[in-house]
Amino acid sequence: MTQLHRVFILLCLLLSCGMQTTAHADSLAQEVELIYQSKLKDLFLYFHQNPELSTMEHQTSARLADELALLGFTVHRGVGGTGIVALMENGEGPLVMFRADMDGLPVEEKSGLLYASQAKQVDPNGDEVFVMHACGHDVHITSLVGTAELMAAKRDQWRGTLMLIGQPAEERVMGAAAMRADNLWERFGQPDYAMAFHGEAKLTSSVGASTDSPYSGADTVDIYIPGVGAHGASPHRGIDPIVLGSQIVMGLQTVVSRSLPPRRPGVITVGAFHSGTKHNIISDLAHLQLTVRSESAADRTLLLDGIRRVAENMGRVAGLPEGRLPTVIVSNESVPPTLNDKALTERIMAVWDDHFGAGTVFSGERLGMGAEDFPVFTVDPYIPSLYFAVGGTPAADFARERAGGEPVPSHHSPLFKIEPDASVTLGVEASVTALLALLGD
Repeated sequence: MTQLHRVFILLCLLLSCGMQTTAHADSLAQEVELIYQSKLKDLFLYFHQNPELSTMEHQTSARLADELALLGFTVHRGVGGTGIVALMENGEGPLVMFRADMDGLPVEEKSGLLYASQAKQVDPNGDEVFVMHACGHDVHITSLVGTAELMAAKRDQWRGTLMLIGQPAEERVMGAAAMRADNLWERFGQPDYAMAFHGEAKLTSSVGASTDSPYSGADTVDIYIPGVGAHGASPHRGIDPIVLGSQIVMGLQTVVSRSLPPRRPGVITVGAFHSGTKHNIISDLAHLQLTVRSESAADRTLLLDGIRRVAENMGRVAGLPEGRLPTVIVSNESVPPTLNDKALTERIMAVWDDHFGAGTVFSGERLGMGAEDFPVFTVDPYIPSLYFAVGGTPAADFARERAGGEPVPSHHSPLFKIEPDASVTLGVEASVTALLALLGD
């Protein structure tokens, strides 16, 4: 065989492989579209119009569990509260977990959508509030059902065990911990890999991931500041906790800028300041509510120690005795950073590149320090994991924003909306492609 013949045969093989890859991608996309039109479109509307608050996702959990049971999964309900675990065993192979969060937010939807949520629910404080899926969780659980249906239909293409998790209370970063406390791995097996995705305000038809940390660690912190009450006309007779609290707020701004190395990100935000009852009364107590974001355990300790140092020493400056200095309380609503496994992420992104082709897969910079409780599943013990993003905003919306028009709404906004057709179908296709790569070897 001549060298020319060898080159010709190699080119033919490469062309044939490319045609098969394209045909396979087109075939999967068509399967996803059929499932979307026949089932998922209506299921998304149900989830969107019937959101439920964290730890109270009773109808959502029941509907998701029923859908997965109909597809042949062994479904366990009530795990960690309203959580569900659905298992499909299919021979010898790895155990792969895929998680979708279920809870909505106490937000009144003002998106203008014809199917906007009008749901209300009594919250844990006894107040009736509007509820909305303002963070894409309706997309996540709808896509999970589509992923389950395709994986069940493609059992001849993979081996192992698929574990699908419907997680409660992600918005309050409590659900993953509750499921772990309910002996999740001991009862159902510890996964070899774990995955989840988030519907993002990124361009539809785009999917991507970071090879390091897509989300930060988060802590909820309260500072209680005692004072000495007095008449507003006689401030010298008291110690004003509002003035002291204001000094603490300003002092906290130096913790990040003067304690963290400049190339290591961190955030300390004072989200609420409560004190006083009347114009001419100096209160005897102030309360600050903070969110703190960090990228490592060391930086978390540095920030929390800095908060205590500022609060206590500003109390000394104000003349408070040692036994009545400001108190810093770190809530148990805390999560570590989400850290993608580099090897796993690169492997799956290469699979997506082959499947979707150029222009679909992205790896963009982070512009904020959002947090997730997904790493509670994966940090201790360590499980190689991938948390990825699926775009859900049409190009026309970004074009309008660039032209000076209405901006694209952020997550947790009453105006938030996601394009369900594109985001659900892409979420399913990306999830199935990744799962087949891990379970199909």
